[in-house]
Amino acid sequence: MSFEQRTISCGALRPEHDTQHVTLNGWVNARRDYGGIIFLDLRDRDGVTQIVIPAEQEPELAASIKDVRSEWVLWVKGVVRMRENPNPNIPTGLVEVRAHQIGVINPANVPPFEIVDDLLTNEELRLAYRYLDLRRPALQRNFIVRNRLYQITHQYFAEQGFLEVETPVLTKSTPEGARDFLVPSRINKGRFYALPQSPQLFKQLLMVSGFDKYMQIVKCFRDEDLRADRQPEFTQIDVEMSFIRQDDILATAEGFVRRAWSEIRGMEVQTPFARMTWHEAMSTYGSDKPDIRYGMHLVTLTDTLRTCAFSVFTDAIAAGGIVAAINATGCGAFSRKQIDELTDHAKKYGAKGMPWLKFAGGELTGSFVKFLSADEQQAILQALDAKEGDLMLFSVGEFERACTVLGALRTEVARRTGILESLRGTFSFHWVTEFPLLEYSDEEQRWVARHHPFTAPLPDDMQRLMTDPTGSRALAHDLVINGYEAAGGSVRIHENAVQQRMFDLLGFTQADAEAKFGFLLSALQYGAPPHGGIAFGFDRLVMLLCETDNIRDVIAFPKTTSGLSLMDGCPSTVDTRQLGDLGISLVQ
Repeated sequence: MSFEQRTISCGALRPEHDTQHVTLNGWVNARRDYGGIIFLDLRDRDGVTQIVIPAEQEPELAASIKDVRSEWVLWVKGVVRMRENPNPNIPTGLVEVRAHQIGVINPANVPPFEIVDDLLTNEELRLAYRYLDLRRPALQRNFIVRNRLYQITHQYFAEQGFLEVETPVLTKSTPEGARDFLVPSRINKGRFYALPQSPQLFKQLLMVSGFDKYMQIVKCFRDEDLRADRQPEFTQIDVEMSFIRQDDILATAEGFVRRAWSEIRGMEVQTPFARMTWHEAMSTYGSDKPDIRYGMHLVTLTDTLRTCAFSVFTDAIAAGGIVAAINATGCGAFSRKQIDELTDHAKKYGAKGMPWLKFAGGELTGSFVKFLSADEQQAILQALDAKEGDLMLFSVGEFERACTVLGALRTEVARRTGILESLRGTFSFHWVTEFPLLEYSDEEQRWVARHHPFTAPLPDDMQRLMTDPTGSRALAHDLVINGYEAAGGSVRIHENAVQQRMFDLLGFTQADAEAKFGFLLSALQYGAPPHGGIAFGFDRLVMLLCETDNIRDVIAFPKTTSGLSLMDGCPSTVDTRQLGDLGISLVQ
């Protein structure tokens, strides 16, 4: 195969290249044939250039491309000239290339969908032909951003004195949290490796080893249910530091975010970021990762409604629960169908129903208004600052569950009313701290870690951990950007006795702890420094920087929400010989 190699990219031509001879390589983005003149738009990663073929003057050249259509691969030699009809909407729109020679590098079948940005084709078809989907300029711009973030990450952490160290991909299964992806060992039949959910233990061991500051851009794997912003395999920026306090970790992370937004978005991000405790986040926004760019704050009405005649409220309060509400300002015009849809949405988050009130015509109407006295009605209106045309949505029950329901409704109302769309191009950055360290599982009849078993308690709660851990808070921190958890971490337990106590609380026998984490417990007896860190969701950072709501838009070859790769058909079956080599048989 022979072709003329490009001397410049399709997206690089500008008026200063006028009269220059150039050679371009790329894909045909569009063809427009006007008989006497033919236009081809030639596209590569950098952009699109208009190619002009004067068919009347050069019939042989025109004849050589009579079959050329979209997505054919060409080389073009010609002269740059100024366009008579400029296109100000594209960077190359002031110039064009008058072709003198054109060669076909490779023809193409008609693609199953058009290679355009405003594509309405269903996502499953696009994922099945992902190599074509990735030709779309919008997606390619996402991956240019992703590449830029790689470079910034390496540069920033190197400047801060961090060492990049690779940790193993085949690791020990420690099923405490999300499910592991297991890898059978052929040599050691009946034994399994696990793909890492995080390099957590290895980075702690690196701190024990004296490496002081560690960073890695690393692949992680979790066999869990998927959402639009999650994948079974994902990339994170893993960071760990020794001889630090929590403020040091947060300051390092803030500097990285400030650098990324400055260099990629051209925005100056103000630091330090605001901080709120987990309890403040839940009681104000109904989420441990709230979008704080808009209001619609939760209001607790437990005391106001403690003696009302509505048994749904009073029974929950008597059981130690709360009653809370949000004011969906201006949503009083919502139809019964829309309210029913919100009710269904609330049920997805554990609600049994969704009590509601409307304020219209100077009076309250709604699902439980008949149970309220005039004073109680007035107290609700005052507490929620309700005005004519407002809709009030209520939640009841255990504190965290009731708040979570309202947080979900808050987000859904913001989506339906266009609030979220109006905030595009804006960013909020804040920390959530002081998460619960443990929660009690009635199902398993034991304590479970909210973050992971290696997170240290707040110093003020250390004594509580050693006696009754109820209410213990974690020395943990999550970075929240626009309602997404962009990073999470903690200060770690660095004392063997405290780590042993944590395992005891989690229901581990001494034999269990030794079998699963003996290497860590041993390491903590050999002079472990105080240490802690954070992990950024790399894919999620790129998603935020590119302002897309779908994490698959920033991963080259993603899986569906069912964990399938539609392009290559994995996961797939394997033949019995391979299973036999591993000593595995399948149970149907």
